[in-house]
Parts: sequence; structure tokens; C-alpha cells
Amino acid sequence: MNTKILSALTATAAITAMLGAAAPAHAFSFGTTGITFAKNQEVEFKFKESHGAFISSLGIYEVNNSVASLAKTLFAETKSSDKGGANEWKGTLGNTVKGSGSVVFNFLANQVYTLGLSSLHNGNSAGTVYSTSSLNGGSQQAVFGGSQLWNSLNQETTNRFRAAGSFTNGVSSLFNKGQGTLISFDDRGNRNDADFQDFTVTAEAVPEPITMTGLALGLGGLVAARRRRASKTAS
Repeated sequence: MNTKILSALTATAAITAMLGAAAPAHAFSFGTTGITFAKNQEVEFKFKESHGAFISSLGIYEVNNSVASLAKTLFAETKSSDKGGANEWKGTLGNTVKGSGSVVFNFLANQVYTLGLSSLHNGNSAGTVYSTSSLNGGSQQAVFGGSQLWNSLNQETTNRFRAAGSFTNGVSSLFNKGQGTLISFDDRGNRNDADFQDFTVTAEAVPEPITMTGLALGLGGLVAARRRRASKTAS
């Protein structure tokens, strides 16, 4: 391949990548008011850890006419914790939760979604709490915030999260590459203690791939610009 054409293709790929990184598909909502996107958007969820004596599973639900229907289970506990009540009934990946700990879900444009945490206690249903507060009768049962949320508040050892109302929207950090947004639930156990550390995951938007159409458009622009420069030089 001609060296100049190869260089142009390389430059075009870089430009396309930068444009894609600078202009992600923004969500209408990704927080306690619901989850909706303006166009199809893939999001990668990663399990962080769990706490509490319940056996829980986290899923994505479609919401239609205020009714939530399970679309996909993301993560499910096989037992309540790694080792009984140790570290506030702490559960980790590979022990309490099996699998890779990473799941990608494609949110369809303009469909309303919510995350839901369903729990069992002594074999009986302990109910489901949703990340959308209105589906809980207005009660906030999930927090959305950046990765600093966990570290700064020492959630592994603190049994109460007093700033829940300050963390209701994860849109801004959802598109931060390598960071994403942290989402953590309170399952209403222990008399609804509002500790917001019963089940914790991170979510990060998957960037759109560079398409051949984008490369062709970029290369066409480079060729046109080169021709204009050649024409000016000749005149």
C-alpha cells in the first residue's frame, strides 16, 4: 500500500477515535429517576462486592406503564456471604458470586429501564428494590456516584450511608473510560438500615466502534483538502 495512503488512513483512524471519545451518546437518564438512552447504548456492569445476610440477584428490568419486567439477570449470589457474618456478611467475586463478574447489556433507544435487586432470606422472598425510587413508592434504595464514593465513605466498614440523596445521577461518570459510575443498593434488610452497601456494582458505557464508513468519510476529507492545497499551489 502507498505510504502516503497508509499514513492518511492511520491519521483518519486517530481522528475518528478522538471524535468518538469526545462525543459519547449521552443518556436521557441514568439514576434514581430511571434509565433511558437517546439511542441504543451498551453498558458494561462489573460486580464489586456485597454485604448482608440476604441471598440476592441483580437484574435489569424493562419498565412499561410503571410495571417492571425482568429483561436480564446480571449477577446472582450462590450464598449469603463468603464466611458467615464476617466483615458485615461480605461477599466477593469467585466465592459468593460466580462467573467473570462482567456483563454487557444493550439498552434500546427510548425504552425505560431500571435495575432491581431481588433477595431471599431463609429461603423466603425478601422482596425486590429498584434503582428507580418511584418504583419503591418513592423510597430511595440505590445510590449512583463515582468511584470515589466507596473509598471516601469507607463503605466496607460503615453501616450507614447518610448522604444517599446526594447521589442520584450517574450520567456524567458513566462515560468516564476506566472509571464508570458506582451503583450500590440497600435491600431493606436489618429494618431498612439505609447502609447502601448490600450489593455494589460499577457501570461503564461501551464506546462505539470505529466504522469503515467513518474511516471513508475521514479519508475523503483528507483527500479533498489535499486537492484544494494542490490547486492553490498550481494557480
